[in-house]
Amino acid sequence: MGGGRGGVPRPSQIPAHATLAGDGVRVGNGPVFVDAYIDFMCPFSKQFLQTCGVALESMLNDSLISLAYHPLDFMDGASTTRYSSRAASAAGAASEDERFPEYATALFEHQPREGGPGLSDDELITLGVSVGLSEPAFARHVVGQTYVEWAHYVSGRAAERGVAGTPAILVEGMPVQANAGSIARAVLAR
Repeated sequence: MGGGRGGVPRPSQIPAHATLAGDGVRVGNGPVFVDAYIDFMCPFSKQFLQTCGVALESMLNDSLISLAYHPLDFMDGASTTRYSSRAASAAGAASEDERFPEYATALFEHQPREGGPGLSDDELITLGVSVGLSEPAFARHVVGQTYVEWAHYVSGRAAERGVAGTPAILVEGMPVQANAGSIARAVLAR
């Protein structure tokens, strides 16, 4: 493994469309950079995407922002199968086919309860197919957990930036409240 910034080693496998630091998946090409730290097991991350997803999509469509999703493994201990890491790895695989946002939405729509095993590999694959991912390649990444080490790297980098919970939102590196109004005001102020 090569070195990452700070003390977190950069993994050998980083998904397509990753940020320059490799610690998130970038969507859009707008001038204002927004970072969204999420955990696919976190009910507050699910609520954030449900309430802010349309506003973020609108800002992306209007080329106002570049959005980096940072899928964390903070809640691995809330499942019996390290679900946060496995879901983040599957989302990294979805990025290979430019389906990260659609897959993230599907993961949150089918979010498992805390304390259980989370979705199985077969269920993660089925969700991918439902959003248009090519089954053989995507399935290999899910079953092989290609991007699990990447999920740990993303989480380590987030901790270095002071992210202690999810969702956490930064606009041009400055923390803002995880709601559409606060994000929009911060974007327009740039």
